[in-house]
Amino acid sequence: MPLRTLNIHEAKTNLSAVLAELEEKGETFVICRNGKPVAELVPYRHRNRLQYHPVLSNIRIDYDPVENLSEEEWGEVE
Repeated sequence: MPLRTLNIHEAKTNLSAVLAELEEKGETFVICRNGKPVAELVPYRHRNRLQYHPVLSNIRIDYDPVENLSEEEWGEVE
């Protein structure tokens, strides 16, 4: 889906219509100042907190993180 560009004046003037189109069609808008992108207006996606993160789910820990440290691992306590 191509990004639609709006200048800041158009975005301010037509914000309600832009939001309605974003809601209905799921379009993404790039808001520009003097032809340069400054913001991206994207549809809100509700994230499921119970779903595993794709990157974090690949991390593997090869030790018991709650295991007590030995005397040597503690080092000298000041």
